[in-house]
Order: sequence, then C-alpha cells, then structure tokens
Amino acid sequence: MKIALIAPPYPLEEAPSPPLGLCYVAAACEAAGAQTIILDYIVSQYTPEKLRNALAHFKPDVVGATSVTMNFPEAIRIIQDVKAFDPGIITMMGGPHVSFDVHNTLARCPELDLIVIGEGEQTLQELLATIRQRDTWKTIPGIAFRDGTTAIVTPPRPLIANLDALPLPARHLLPISRYQALGFPVSIITSRGCPNQCIFCLGRRMVGPKARFRDATQVVDEIEHILSYGFTRINIADDLFTASSKRVEALCAEINARGVRFDWSAFARVNTVTPQMLKRMRAAGCDSISFGIESANPAILERVKKGITLDQARRAVAWSKAAGLRAHASFMVGLPGETPETLEETRRFAEELDIEHGYHFLSPFPGTTLREEIDTYDLEILTEDWHLYDANQAIVRTAHLSAAQMNAFVAAIYAKYQAKTDEIEARYLQGTCTEAEFFMIEGYYRMKLIYKLLAEDIIEKNLLPPDAGTDPLEALTAHVIQATDMAPALVTRTVKSLADVGHLRNEPTQAGTTWFWTYNRQQAHSPYIH
Repeated sequence: MKIALIAPPYPLEEAPSPPLGLCYVAAACEAAGAQTIILDYIVSQYTPEKLRNALAHFKPDVVGATSVTMNFPEAIRIIQDVKAFDPGIITMMGGPHVSFDVHNTLARCPELDLIVIGEGEQTLQELLATIRQRDTWKTIPGIAFRDGTTAIVTPPRPLIANLDALPLPARHLLPISRYQALGFPVSIITSRGCPNQCIFCLGRRMVGPKARFRDATQVVDEIEHILSYGFTRINIADDLFTASSKRVEALCAEINARGVRFDWSAFARVNTVTPQMLKRMRAAGCDSISFGIESANPAILERVKKGITLDQARRAVAWSKAAGLRAHASFMVGLPGETPETLEETRRFAEELDIEHGYHFLSPFPGTTLREEIDTYDLEILTEDWHLYDANQAIVRTAHLSAAQMNAFVAAIYAKYQAKTDEIEARYLQGTCTEAEFFMIEGYYRMKLIYKLLAEDIIEKNLLPPDAGTDPLEALTAHVIQATDMAPALVTRTVKSLADVGHLRNEPTQAGTTWFWTYNRQQAHSPYIH
C-alpha cells in the first residue's frame, strides 16, 4: 500500500510551522505498514505538472489531503487534479473544515471519495487495511463517503484515550531545510482537548471537552528529536497548555532534569496561569506566552462564553512580565454585539496592557456554535468564499457595525505601527539606523525574499550550462536578483547564508549545474517535490 499525503498551499505570510497534524497522520500510515510520502506545497510552488510528476514517480494507491477552511479550495483543486491524472486513486481528506461540513463537501466535490472525521490516526490504521474493499467502509467508525448519491456517515469514533500510544509525528518526511530557512518555530502538542466553550472556536468539538495529557518524558523525547534536526525554537500548540498546573510543572521539571536548552512559547488562558507556573515555564526556557483575550467588553465576553474577566487578563499579563516572559494578547473584531464603542473599549484596554498585541477578524468556521446557531446572535455572515476565512478581513456585520467599519478600525491601528516601521526602514536604506533597527528591517526583507524563493520555486528554475565557467554560487545569486528584483546586497547575503548552512546545494547534471533545497538528514533532495 502506497499513500501520498498532501499539505496544500497556505500563505507563507501566515507563518506556518511544519504541518503537525499531517505528520501525525503520516506516522499512523507508516505504522499501518503503508509506504508514505508527504507532498508539501506549503513551502514549494504547486502546479498540476509537479503533482503529476510526483504521482507518476510514486504511484500511490491513496492520496490524502488536509485543510483548514481558508485553504480548503486549494486542497479540493489538488484532489481534482489527482483524479484527472488517475481516476483509480482513492482520494480522501481530513481536518476541521471537512469534519464539520461533511454533506456539503461530498455533494460539491465528486472527486473526493472519503472524509476522515475528527482525530484520524486510529481511523486510518483501521481503514488502510481494507481500503480497496469499499463494502467494508461502512463498518469503520469516523468516516464519511458516498453510496451513489447518498452520503454515508459512520458512527463517530471515540477520542484516543492514550495519546502516548501514538507514534511520534513523521517529520522525517518533510522538506526540513525549507522550514529552517523560514525560521518559524516547530509546533508540538503535549495534550489534546479543551474544556472551554467559546462559541467561535472548534477546539472543544474537534478534540473533546476534556484534556488528555501526554507523558512528560515522551514529550521531551520528541523535543530532543526536533532539536536534533537543527531547529532551535518550539511552539506548544495545545488547545490549553495551562489546563493543569501540575502537568506544566512536570513538563518543565523534565526539561530541566535533562538539561535540554531551547526557546519555546505557548498559548494560555488568563484564568489558568499563576505566578509560580509562569516562573517555572521561564526557568525551563519559555520566553513568550500568548493570551486570547478577544474583547474588553464584559457583555461580549459573556455572550461568546469566553469565561474570563478583564482583571484576570491584567493579572496574567503582570505576572508574565514579572516572570520575564514576553506576553502577547490577541483580540477579535466582529463578535456578536460589536459596536464602534466596544471596539474603542478593546483598543483602550489593549494599550493599557502595554504588551504586544494584534487583531483578528471573526471567521465563523463550519462546526462552530456561532455558525450553527447564527440566527440567535446579532451577526450576519457576508460570504461563503472560504478563501476569505483567514481572519485578515471582515466577513460579518452586526446590527451596529458594518464590515467596512471593522476593516477601517484595524487599518487605522496598523497604520500607526506602519508609520513607525517606515521611519526605521528609511534609516535602514540610508545607512543611518541602529544595529537593532538594521536586524529588524534586514530580517523583514530576508523573510520576504525567502517567501518568494519558496513560493515561486526560484531556486529550482536556475540551471548553469556545463561550460559556463561561472562560479555556481555567483550564478545562482545573479539568477535570484533577476527573478526577485530585490536589493543585490541583500540577495547576496541571504543566498550565501542559505548555502553556507547547507539548506541550498548544487550538483552537476548532464544539462548543467543545478541548485536545490536539501530535504532532510537522509536525503539531499526529494524526487517528489521538484
């Protein structure tokens, strides 16, 4: 059995980490005895031709994709391309969007054979054993498929009781060097489950209302494995990392007992942290913590069942600062009952906290209480275009606030930040900036350059003729300057640094010298990703 798993395109501007869920799925497939590959189109350009080449080379029996709402259209487009290449390949998809939009997905996407609902690891291990025998599908819990024109949804599969029984995520199947070049943290989970009832979130429904914890020893084993790849920063992506103070203490104690040194961050709720917990986290290498506060209006917080108070937020931020942690707060624009006045309350409160903070627009995802009970809230959903469900623009309105007003509110706030950045950038270009300002702007330009290199496959499109007589690195640099139209000095520094650390390598071919991104420790490059 051969299975190709696909990470569909996802905006690099959203700072994606290596796809954790897909790596768990890949590990489950390998454990079931399937020969498995990951086709990662997050950090490389997607084209139907590239997909066809990979499928022709690997010859999979099954192709599976994951998606969130925002990139669901791209994932389906890839599934359609798979079926166009070979109608005999079984196609399936998992993830939060399809898990809660089963009937619409099956009705609108005839190329998709099967949906894996919710946690997929145990479902796949059972499914892959008989996947060619379609008459057995109805006996497998946790999936949906078509029988003629009828959608069949099998009984739900119980949540995985023992997370320690799962194999570690198959990160060895990822194009590691591309993620290292981006510099984003690697995500791990130490638990699954969320006891909270926020009406705009899928966490409780996707992974259950009770936290299930992994053994601290196994978690640190995974951390050491991640660090062995050369990553230096990890983000704990639990639905609620701070659900148990004893659990946090045990994990921090294990990290310190082994002497594992790395930087890490975590998401938390303001009503679940204590000064002692935050100090322990800091002593174990945590340097930043993010709180979802959402609104400064108590009535809105109650309406969305956030379950926190503003005083709890103030205390959590103060305790984080005292522990030496960099605190961040996120706020949501467009919640039910939002008015110009409530937005102003939130703006003032965010400034009062005196920490880094950001604003996201409400996106009513399939499966959320908000979407399923929309008629009971002061809210109107303005679009079903899933591309727009990225939290970067308003797609709802309330009785007292239009989408345009919401967009204008956030734009005005970010305009102030941008004005300050523009001043620093001007000094950078003039050569009069401070060292800290130089690294800030240089880092921004470098990231923008690497985005282009990855998203447009610019490295792969360079070929130096055999008799050119030119230094390969100089030729690559010239190619990148021409392809990106970015500052030559920046390109030279960036390309050289990527080659020096081994993310980029070259090799001779019959056609000439070609450059490529290295893949991982075992492979110079992958035969499937180019």
